[in-house]
Amino acid sequence: MTSQNIFGGKRILLAEDDYFIVMQMVQELERSGAQVIGPVPNVEKALDRLEKLPNIHGAILDINLQGELVFPVAEELRRRSIPFVFASGYDDTIIPPHFADVPLLQKPVDAVVIASVLFGI
Repeated sequence: MTSQNIFGGKRILLAEDDYFIVMQMVQELERSGAQVIGPVPNVEKALDRLEKLPNIHGAILDINLQGELVFPVAEELRRRSIPFVFASGYDDTIIPPHFADVPLLQKPVDAVVIASVLFGI
């Protein structure tokens, strides 16, 4: 599998509120074969997308979305057994202990690294 198709059409929820990061990540994910769901800029919209689009294969979550922590979205992803990563500038001290096993990737994040972490590709 080449890096151009490393995601193989998998549907990836992108929860991010920074316009410039969104533009970069969407382009890189799409070039790598992902179908990007979103981007969604806040927790409410992320939960709405999860409800309306149940066939999501993975997710990339910024920890702080417009001043609100993303952990309710992480809870729902975990409940559905959907793999996800946190992509943030925060360090791991902000992450609740029950999410200590979730990878924290520092921005900017490379699509190949995301695919490797989410799916072992």
